[in-house]
Amino acid sequence: MAVREIYAGMPWWVKWIAVPVIAIFVFGGLIASVVGFVISLLFKALIFVVLVGGLIFVVRKFMSSSSRGDW
Repeated sequence: MAVREIYAGMPWWVKWIAVPVIAIFVFGGLIASVVGFVISLLFKALIFVVLVGGLIFVVRKFMSSSSRGDW
């Protein structure tokens, strides 16, 4: 008897409530650390984009003002 056949014979609440709750209980720490890592990575990427954009803005502003020969 295959696992799929055993799983198919279970009531709906076992498939949709009990199994996910057990999976979250067992793998909860791993899931939380992966989600935290992804959020941290996205935040760092956002900070990187903002800093590079600000640097480009400042350099363009400086280059356009210095190219006029103000000094």
